[in-house]
Amino acid sequence: MNRPAPRTLRTVTGELPAGSVHGPVLAHEHLALDLDRRGDGAAVLHPEVHAAAVTAELATLREESGLALVVELTCRGMGRDADTLARISRESGVAVVAATGWYYEPFHTPEIDAGDVEQLTAVLVHEIEDGVDGTGIRPGVLGEIGSHGDVPTASEAKVLRAGARAALATGLSVATHAQLGRGGLAQLDLLTGEGLPAHRVGIGHQDLLDDPGVHRELAARGAYVAFDTVGKSSYQDDRTRLRLLLALVEAGHADRALLSCDISRHGYLLDEGGQGYGHLFRSFLPRLRAEGADDDLVDLLTRRNPLRFLTGASEEDH
Repeated sequence: MNRPAPRTLRTVTGELPAGSVHGPVLAHEHLALDLDRRGDGAAVLHPEVHAAAVTAELATLREESGLALVVELTCRGMGRDADTLARISRESGVAVVAATGWYYEPFHTPEIDAGDVEQLTAVLVHEIEDGVDGTGIRPGVLGEIGSHGDVPTASEAKVLRAGARAALATGLSVATHAQLGRGGLAQLDLLTGEGLPAHRVGIGHQDLLDDPGVHRELAARGAYVAFDTVGKSSYQDDRTRLRLLLALVEAGHADRALLSCDISRHGYLLDEGGQGYGHLFRSFLPRLRAEGADDDLVDLLTRRNPLRFLTGASEEDH
């Protein structure tokens, strides 16, 4: 049975009416994770080592920029820690939405090979309804469900289908990881092929794909287009990100864009000399304003769009 989309946000500290969120939202971040595959500890935000710095950054952004909500897309196999997310949220005063799902294939857990789509769907629905890892903390989004390449592998396709079915069963939306921006259209085909409406899908890392035509097609089909690695200069220059975002806006799809920084290594934190979670507000949005963006457009991009995505609201609801 398909469940309607929620009108409230499910955060790590409880239900939050979407209408009470008056400040900006970071649509794709990580506050605690472990993606270390090389043994160098770089792709880590350790709950004991880095949580204090993460908390301090969010608290400062709440004061400086009104940051109201972070969508935390660390899922199964990525070192997710729901208790740490709740602690960071309480101490920073910033609401946090946790996630469930599976990342792209190199990070798949053994249950994916062992289970079929139905069994994997049941795993996700159980977490959404009963909470993560015995904490009672319930995810408020499915993500970042991943693939790499232009077409998902068989294992990735299985996970995407399970994510879509779990979304339909629970009313949540799905945020994806499209490695280096590739494969977004194929992801959308799989998700909508399971019956999930496109407006409940956010296709990730599109700011790493210099192809405005793909962005327009995703948006025209109703999906959200995530420009969510803002500030990661080793992957893409922000000038390119800005050009791609402006092209989507000028094509009439401002209501389909999501913005964030995807902080996924402790070296990105401010206290380690990185750009931090605030790069979007301190650097990128001022450049967007310099290109003519007004307060209404910035509010659309940073607040109304992510809230509409999270609640699964269609255009008819607004």
